[in-house]
Amino acid sequence: MSAPDQGETAGSGEEYDPGGATKPRQAATVILLRGGAARLEVLLVRRSPQARFMGGVWVFPGGAVDAGEGEGDDAHRAAALRELREEAAITLADPAALVKFSRWITPAQVKIRFDTHFFLAPLPPGQEASIDGEECVDAGWFAPRAALDAHRTGDLELVFPTIKHLEQLSAFHSVDELLAHARGREVIPVQPKLVLEGEVARVLLPGDPGY
Repeated sequence: MSAPDQGETAGSGEEYDPGGATKPRQAATVILLRGGAARLEVLLVRRSPQARFMGGVWVFPGGAVDAGEGEGDDAHRAAALRELREEAAITLADPAALVKFSRWITPAQVKIRFDTHFFLAPLPPGQEASIDGEECVDAGWFAPRAALDAHRTGDLELVFPTIKHLEQLSAFHSVDELLAHARGREVIPVQPKLVLEGEVARVLLPGDPGY
Protein backbone atom coordinates (compact mmCIF):
# COMPACT_ATOMS: atom_id res chain seq x y z
CA MET A 1 0.00 0.00 0.00
CA SER A 2 1.28 3.46 -0.89
CA ALA A 3 1.81 6.32 1.49
CA PRO A 4 -0.17 9.50 0.71
CA ASP A 5 3.04 11.58 0.40
CA GLN A 6 4.05 9.36 -2.50
CA GLY A 7 1.00 10.57 -4.40
CA GLU A 8 -0.91 7.32 -4.94
CA THR A 9 -3.81 5.63 -3.20
CA ALA A 10 -3.68 2.08 -1.94
CA GLY A 11 -3.62 -0.08 -5.05
CA SER A 12 -5.70 2.29 -7.14
CA GLY A 13 -3.03 3.86 -9.35
CA GLU A 14 -4.54 7.29 -8.67
CA GLU A 15 -3.24 10.38 -6.89
CA TYR A 16 -4.28 11.07 -3.31
CA ASP A 17 -5.96 14.46 -2.79
CA PRO A 18 -6.20 15.79 0.79
CA GLY A 19 -8.37 18.73 -0.34
CA GLY A 20 -12.07 18.87 -1.13
CA ALA A 21 -13.73 16.20 -3.25
CA THR A 22 -13.83 16.80 -7.01
CA LYS A 23 -16.88 15.86 -9.06
CA PRO A 24 -16.41 12.43 -10.66
CA ARG A 25 -16.40 12.26 -14.44
CA GLN A 26 -18.89 9.88 -16.05
CA ALA A 27 -17.26 6.77 -17.56
CA ALA A 28 -18.10 3.35 -18.94
CA THR A 29 -16.30 0.02 -19.12
CA VAL A 30 -16.99 -3.23 -20.97
CA ILE A 31 -16.15 -6.59 -19.44
CA LEU A 32 -15.90 -8.58 -22.67
CA LEU A 33 -16.58 -12.30 -22.21
CA ARG A 34 -15.93 -15.50 -24.11
CA GLY A 35 -16.59 -19.15 -23.37
CA GLY A 36 -20.37 -19.56 -23.73
CA ALA A 37 -21.71 -22.42 -21.63
CA ALA A 38 -18.30 -24.09 -21.29
CA ARG A 39 -16.07 -21.55 -19.51
CA LEU A 40 -15.56 -17.91 -18.58
CA GLU A 41 -12.72 -15.73 -19.84
CA VAL A 42 -12.47 -11.94 -19.81
CA LEU A 43 -10.51 -9.55 -21.99
CA LEU A 44 -7.91 -7.34 -20.33
CA VAL A 45 -5.86 -4.70 -22.13
CA ARG A 46 -2.58 -3.21 -20.89
CA ARG A 47 -2.34 0.55 -20.87
CA SER A 48 0.83 2.09 -22.27
CA PRO A 49 3.54 2.41 -19.60
CA GLN A 50 3.97 6.01 -20.82
CA ALA A 51 0.37 6.89 -19.97
CA ARG A 52 0.10 9.56 -17.27
CA PHE A 53 -2.88 7.81 -15.67
CA MET A 54 -2.46 4.15 -14.63
CA GLY A 55 0.41 3.52 -17.02
CA GLY A 56 1.28 -0.14 -17.56
CA VAL A 57 -1.81 -1.43 -15.76
CA TRP A 58 -4.08 -4.19 -17.12
CA VAL A 59 -7.73 -3.08 -17.22
CA PHE A 60 -11.05 -3.82 -18.87
CA PRO A 61 -11.57 -1.64 -21.97
CA GLY A 62 -13.25 1.62 -21.03
CA GLY A 63 -12.99 5.35 -20.56
CA ALA A 64 -14.78 8.65 -19.99
CA VAL A 65 -18.07 9.64 -21.60
CA ASP A 66 -17.63 12.27 -24.32
CA ALA A 67 -19.78 15.41 -24.23
CA GLY A 68 -21.36 14.53 -27.56
CA GLU A 69 -22.62 11.20 -26.23
CA GLY A 70 -25.26 12.88 -24.08
CA GLU A 71 -26.26 11.95 -20.56
CA GLY A 72 -27.70 9.06 -18.61
CA ASP A 73 -27.78 5.39 -19.50
CA ASP A 74 -27.69 5.94 -23.28
CA ALA A 75 -24.49 7.97 -22.94
CA HIS A 76 -22.81 5.30 -20.83
CA ARG A 77 -23.72 2.61 -23.35
CA ALA A 78 -22.51 4.71 -26.28
CA ALA A 79 -19.21 5.39 -24.51
CA ALA A 80 -18.79 1.72 -23.62
CA LEU A 81 -19.16 0.67 -27.26
CA ARG A 82 -16.84 3.43 -28.49
CA GLU A 83 -14.10 2.59 -25.98
CA LEU A 84 -14.32 -1.11 -26.78
CA ARG A 85 -13.95 -0.33 -30.48
CA GLU A 86 -11.04 2.08 -29.91
CA GLU A 87 -9.11 -0.02 -27.40
CA ALA A 88 -9.79 -3.56 -28.58
CA ALA A 89 -11.15 -3.25 -32.17
CA ILE A 90 -14.36 -5.03 -31.16
CA THR A 91 -17.62 -3.72 -32.60
CA LEU A 92 -20.91 -4.31 -30.82
CA ALA A 93 -23.95 -3.41 -32.88
CA ASP A 94 -26.60 -2.93 -30.19
CA PRO A 95 -25.90 -0.80 -27.12
CA ALA A 96 -29.12 -2.08 -25.56
CA ALA A 97 -27.62 -5.58 -25.50
CA LEU A 98 -25.00 -4.55 -22.95
CA VAL A 99 -25.81 -6.06 -19.55
CA LYS A 100 -25.35 -3.80 -16.54
CA PHE A 101 -23.07 -5.36 -13.95
CA SER A 102 -21.81 -2.72 -11.53
CA ARG A 103 -21.19 0.94 -10.87
CA TRP A 104 -18.08 2.19 -9.05
CA ILE A 105 -17.41 5.75 -7.89
CA THR A 106 -13.81 6.72 -7.13
CA PRO A 107 -13.18 7.60 -3.46
CA ALA A 108 -13.70 11.25 -2.56
CA GLN A 109 -10.07 11.50 -1.41
CA VAL A 110 -8.68 10.81 -4.89
CA LYS A 111 -7.75 13.63 -7.28
CA ILE A 112 -8.92 12.05 -10.55
CA ARG A 113 -12.40 10.64 -9.99
CA PHE A 114 -14.77 8.62 -12.18
CA ASP A 115 -18.33 7.39 -11.85
CA THR A 116 -17.89 4.24 -13.93
CA HIS A 117 -20.67 2.00 -15.19
CA PHE A 118 -19.51 -1.55 -15.94
CA PHE A 119 -21.28 -3.61 -18.61
CA LEU A 120 -21.02 -7.26 -19.64
CA ALA A 121 -20.97 -8.35 -23.29
CA PRO A 122 -20.12 -11.65 -25.03
CA LEU A 123 -17.48 -11.57 -27.75
CA PRO A 124 -19.35 -11.31 -31.09
CA PRO A 125 -18.85 -14.30 -33.41
CA GLY A 126 -16.06 -13.84 -35.95
CA GLN A 127 -14.35 -10.96 -34.16
CA GLU A 128 -10.92 -10.95 -32.54
CA ALA A 129 -9.51 -8.37 -30.17
CA SER A 130 -6.51 -6.31 -31.26
CA ILE A 131 -4.84 -3.22 -29.85
CA ASP A 132 -3.50 -0.05 -31.44
CA GLY A 133 -0.06 -0.25 -29.80
CA GLU A 134 -0.30 3.32 -28.55
CA GLU A 135 -2.97 3.81 -25.86
CA CYS A 136 -3.02 0.06 -25.25
CA VAL A 137 0.08 -2.04 -25.85
CA ASP A 138 -1.10 -5.58 -25.12
CA ALA A 139 -4.26 -7.63 -24.67
CA GLY A 140 -5.11 -11.07 -23.40
CA TRP A 141 -7.94 -13.40 -22.43
CA PHE A 142 -7.87 -14.59 -18.83
CA ALA A 143 -9.93 -16.79 -16.59
CA PRO A 144 -10.69 -14.45 -13.66
CA ARG A 145 -8.90 -16.65 -11.12
CA ALA A 146 -5.86 -17.00 -13.39
CA ALA A 147 -5.61 -13.20 -13.71
CA LEU A 148 -5.74 -12.84 -9.92
CA ASP A 149 -3.07 -15.51 -9.52
CA ALA A 150 -0.84 -13.73 -12.06
CA HIS A 151 -1.30 -10.50 -10.12
CA ARG A 152 -0.24 -12.17 -6.88
CA THR A 153 2.96 -13.46 -8.49
CA GLY A 154 3.75 -10.02 -9.93
CA ASP A 155 3.15 -11.01 -13.55
CA LEU A 156 0.04 -8.86 -14.06
CA GLU A 157 -0.31 -5.33 -12.69
CA LEU A 158 -3.92 -4.71 -11.66
CA VAL A 159 -5.69 -1.90 -9.80
CA PHE A 160 -8.21 -2.21 -6.98
CA PRO A 161 -11.50 -2.03 -8.96
CA THR A 162 -10.25 -4.59 -11.52
CA ILE A 163 -9.16 -6.94 -8.74
CA LYS A 164 -12.54 -6.70 -7.01
CA HIS A 165 -14.42 -7.33 -10.25
CA LEU A 166 -12.25 -10.34 -11.05
CA GLU A 167 -12.95 -11.71 -7.57
CA GLN A 168 -16.69 -11.42 -8.26
CA LEU A 169 -16.38 -12.97 -11.71
CA SER A 170 -14.36 -15.91 -10.40
CA ALA A 171 -17.50 -17.23 -8.69
CA PHE A 172 -19.02 -18.08 -12.08
CA HIS A 173 -18.11 -21.10 -14.18
CA SER A 174 -19.33 -19.91 -17.59
CA VAL A 175 -20.37 -16.84 -19.55
CA ASP A 176 -23.95 -18.10 -19.70
CA GLU A 177 -24.10 -18.50 -15.92
CA LEU A 178 -22.74 -15.00 -15.35
CA LEU A 179 -25.12 -13.34 -17.80
CA ALA A 180 -28.13 -15.17 -16.36
CA HIS A 181 -27.16 -13.87 -12.93
CA ALA A 182 -26.58 -10.30 -14.07
CA ARG A 183 -29.68 -9.78 -16.24
CA GLY A 184 -32.40 -7.95 -14.38
CA ARG A 185 -30.31 -7.54 -11.22
CA GLU A 186 -30.41 -4.15 -9.51
CA VAL A 187 -27.04 -2.40 -9.70
CA ILE A 188 -26.19 -0.51 -6.52
CA PRO A 189 -23.37 2.08 -6.72
CA VAL A 190 -20.20 1.20 -4.83
CA GLN A 191 -18.04 4.02 -3.49
CA PRO A 192 -14.85 2.83 -1.79
CA LYS A 193 -13.50 4.96 1.03
CA LEU A 194 -9.87 5.88 1.56
CA VAL A 195 -8.80 5.65 5.22
CA LEU A 196 -5.46 6.97 6.42
CA GLU A 197 -3.53 4.97 8.99
CA GLY A 198 -0.43 7.01 9.75
CA GLU A 199 1.22 7.49 6.36
CA VAL A 200 -0.56 4.55 4.75
CA ALA A 201 -3.79 4.84 2.73
CA ARG A 202 -6.13 1.85 2.91
CA VAL A 203 -9.14 1.29 0.65
CA LEU A 204 -12.36 0.12 2.32
CA LEU A 205 -15.58 -1.12 0.73
CA PRO A 206 -19.12 -0.86 2.12
CA GLY A 207 -19.45 -3.51 4.83
CA ASP A 208 -15.76 -3.48 5.74
CA PRO A 209 -14.92 -2.65 9.37
CA GLY A 210 -14.21 1.06 9.69
CA TYR A 211 -16.03 2.05 6.47
